[in-house]
Amino acid sequence: MECSDFRTAISARIDGEALPPAVPVGVLDAHLRECADCRAWEQAARRLRRLTGRLREP
Repeated sequence: MECSDFRTAISARIDGEALPPAVPVGVLDAHLRECADCRAWEQAARRLRRLTGRLREP
């Protein structure tokens, strides 16, 4: 499995969607503990989600 697969799963988790069947929660969490690039990607994605959420508020 490649980081792009995990990043798809991270995006789904951030959006409150189901994870892809190939990436169970435990596998994703283990990958995030080991992969600094994906941890940084997750942090950036969460930050972007917060910022865009604020823009949508009236």
